[in-house]
Amino acid sequence: MALARPRRTLRPGDLIEISRFGYEHWAIYVGHGFVVHLAPPSEIAGAGAASVLSALTNKAIVKKELLSAVAGRDNYRVNNKHDDRYRPLPSNKIVKQAEELVGQELPYSLTSDNCEHFVNQLRYGVSRSDQVTDAVTTVSVAAGVLAAAGLVGLLLARSKRERQ
Repeated sequence: MALARPRRTLRPGDLIEISRFGYEHWAIYVGHGFVVHLAPPSEIAGAGAASVLSALTNKAIVKKELLSAVAGRDNYRVNNKHDDRYRPLPSNKIVKQAEELVGQELPYSLTSDNCEHFVNQLRYGVSRSDQVTDAVTTVSVAAGVLAAAGLVGLLLARSKRERQ
């Protein structure tokens, strides 16, 4: 799914989804063109695939940077995707909490403490990452299909041996 630059005005507290090669990077809009996001200490704003390096570290820094610098040439959009499930916190509280975290080093884990967990915690008070959930579901389905195929193969081989 290609992401585009937002057509509507960004509002403080909006979740910003930045399309990177193979994954999405998430930030929270705090106003005046700035976002707060969780990034590995080595990440260069706008470097795109370089932020894959975050998977290799267990620490990340909360950064406040211009959205244009963080997104670089990557497309982005507002994606407050859980507003129908969770009530967003007041925007002034979201921004205050986000800005209070700027400069702090936080634990980082691709599966439990990534940039998507971070922004959802700020907006909804719920730490969650659909990228992780979707990946686990895909792996589980693939494992189930492979297990079923293996079982069918074993049954066919056994049937063939019994006929001989």
